[in-house]
Amino acid sequence: MPQVIEVYTPFPTTIGCTPKLKTVPKAVNAIRGVPLSNGELAQLSAKIRAFLEESVALCQPDRIHIVDGGEKESALLLKVLQAQGTIQPLPKYDNCWLARTNPADVARVESKTFICTDKQEQAIPTPKAGVKGTLGNWISPEDYETAIRLRFPGCMKGRTMYVVPFSMGPIASPLSKFGIEITDSAYVVCSMRIMTRMGLEILEKLADNSDFIKCLHSVGTPANGKISMPSWPCDPERTIILHKPANNEIVSYGSGYGGNSLLGKKCFALRIGSTIAQREGWLAEHMLILGITDPDGVKKYIAAAFPSACGKTNLAMMNPSLPGYKMECVGDDIAWMKFDSKGQLRAINPENGFFGVAPGTSSETNPNAMKTVYKNTIFTNVAATSDGGVFWEGMENELTPGVEITDWLGQPWKMGESKTPAAHPNSRFCAPAGQCPIIDPAWEDNEGVPISAILFGGRRPQGVPLVYEANSWAHGVFVGSAMRSETTAAAEHKGKMIMNDPFAMRPFFGYNFGNYLKHWLSMEKRALAAGGQVPKIFHVNWFRKNADGKFLWPGFGENSRVMEWILQRIDDRECYRETPIGRVPKDGALNLHGLQSSIDEKELFSIPKQFWLKEVEEIKQYYDNQLPQDLPVEIAKELHKLKARLERM
Repeated sequence: MPQVIEVYTPFPTTIGCTPKLKTVPKAVNAIRGVPLSNGELAQLSAKIRAFLEESVALCQPDRIHIVDGGEKESALLLKVLQAQGTIQPLPKYDNCWLARTNPADVARVESKTFICTDKQEQAIPTPKAGVKGTLGNWISPEDYETAIRLRFPGCMKGRTMYVVPFSMGPIASPLSKFGIEITDSAYVVCSMRIMTRMGLEILEKLADNSDFIKCLHSVGTPANGKISMPSWPCDPERTIILHKPANNEIVSYGSGYGGNSLLGKKCFALRIGSTIAQREGWLAEHMLILGITDPDGVKKYIAAAFPSACGKTNLAMMNPSLPGYKMECVGDDIAWMKFDSKGQLRAINPENGFFGVAPGTSSETNPNAMKTVYKNTIFTNVAATSDGGVFWEGMENELTPGVEITDWLGQPWKMGESKTPAAHPNSRFCAPAGQCPIIDPAWEDNEGVPISAILFGGRRPQGVPLVYEANSWAHGVFVGSAMRSETTAAAEHKGKMIMNDPFAMRPFFGYNFGNYLKHWLSMEKRALAAGGQVPKIFHVNWFRKNADGKFLWPGFGENSRVMEWILQRIDDRECYRETPIGRVPKDGALNLHGLQSSIDEKELFSIPKQFWLKEVEEIKQYYDNQLPQDLPVEIAKELHKLKARLERM
């Protein structure tokens, strides 16, 4: 008599539903009759197996591959992708590959990204009547299930379902969290191998039936069944990214690109991560982590939040221009931070790789990034060169004479003649962080590195000084809440415009922003209760311009001069003067010795009264429109105090 196993029938329409069961003969090493092409059922805990059974019944793949994360497997998957035409080798470098996406699948789709909660106010603030909310999108549980039912049934027919066990953070760290991503994209598997700690060790950690973040992804199939670009299947018309924090669940359909498909990144590390952080009393933030050693050998760590393409990776990998200083990178994009038993804020980088914006990165602007990406890297939507390399805007001085260029769309491209960019503005490199020549020795420490200061910043061409220090923790939280910046190519927005981007988290909040601000404010009490103190908070702006439209500050390695002043303030040195917006370097306090260009310090640190009074009114309008019911009283008080200080100028 054959072994029997209970299976779902008919196919469930969503994760977590409970359809009728029937008994059928059990296939050898199979789930719901679908064979495992790699791995054994015995590797899977009951919770993982239940997740797979539901997903297999929903998506109906032809086979299942449990990812082991090994070199042999990686090489095989890369060959599969090459045979499909998804990637091409870059023989100029060591194990590097170029992928070209469907041109309709090139960016985060914020307008199609949703948080599912029972009540709308749990996910997003209630905006003023007649005003469109900009702090996230809510979806009801009923609409959540409908969205899945209309897209996922049978979406993996003819495909392999890859089961990707991964860790966000060092596997043994108490700050880390585990996930299982189910995907039908080998490109995603190869990218997740770079961006996370991935493989069988995670299954061993989850063998005790522990909880994990459930991540279900499919590139999708258009409703008419016609895939316009077989090398990059997607369904851009029906793309949707869903998060259900109460279930620690992420569901993504229709896009194979970036944070839409590498679900450990923004979806897990920030949206779901921030909800877990709120529950458990820590912070999941869109921040780089940087170690700075001064000429006396004293080392401090700084976390900094900038919107995408605002110099975050450049700062994380900076070569300091000041003699005697050493900068080392812990992470370039995301920080998970928690106060330890002594009240010291500690941070880990939950990622294992860099997923950086390529255009603008060069040996002049970021030599350490360039040294990182020339082996074991997947490039996406950059241009290719006839000598087997890559090219993007910013690399003009690195081209070998006579080399021909093929743009990201596969068309011939000539410098100075072609009217369109060679690389897509949001093209990326996906490279292992451990290859960075200035990776910090402590970047994988299980306890995290101690954070002494937090920076906020953005692209502000007018009015905002190079650096200023917040007067208090509450004032610093206000500064983060009021962040504004020019939009970037990472999002859907067209053209340049100044947008509110609080904490550089506007697209990534996993819960109501008003409650997020309350959570940040509560951190001070947590630190004090443990016998510690909160870090100082600063705002930086490398992008201020003069009346002629030229940058007032050279940026890049010269930003180490700003870091030096911040270190002095961490040590409470009297190197500042008070202004209505916060503390700025006093005359002569910013080290300008050896600068090649002259600096107009007066303009660089000026606080134009009318500009800032207008800023206050625009911030107030933003709060009134977006958080009329949810703004914490402490933040409203800080705005009122700022206005009063400005009026006394």
